Amino acid sequence: QRYRAGETTGTVVAGGNGMGNRLYQLNWPSYICVDQHCSLYVSDNSNHRVVKWAKNAKEGIVVAGDEGYGNDLMQLSNPDGVAVDSSGTVYVADNNNHRIMRWFKDATQGDVIVGGNGEGSENNQLKNPQDLSFDRDGNLYVVDWGNHRVQRFDIEQN
Repeated sequence: QRYRAGETTGTVVAGGNGMGNRLYQLNWPSYICVDQHCSLYVSDNSNHRVVKWAKNAKEGIVVAGDEGYGNDLMQLSNPDGVAVDSSGTVYVADNNNHRIMRWFKDATQGDVIVGGNGEGSENNQLKNPQDLSFDRDGNLYVVDWGNHRVQRFDIEQN
């Protein structure tokens, strides 16, 4: 829900139509981010996808993980943290696949930019990444939940 300053009741901006897998529904949404155009990106955790809801939309558009649960490059497994850059590229903490995925705008599959080397505690591995964020220099920070650490990556060098 969206709350404006001073309001005590929110406005539903995504989902709100019961649990499900239709484009007007969500199933355990976990993380959100908002882009420069006020579109909302939702990690639809139990539908294993990220859905974009444009301002005032009645249903979303799948922008990552359109092929259901799995570990192929078209799939996600319980996505959590999500970020989007000014070009519309979506970054996802793919929790149960122990990787960070990047989906270029209008792409049918993503690419692994961090992790993807199996579950583990080496510097090139993740264990249930939970959230992610970028700093102004383009460094990627990942909450590596299962390893009790936060890692920083220069994705231009990886």
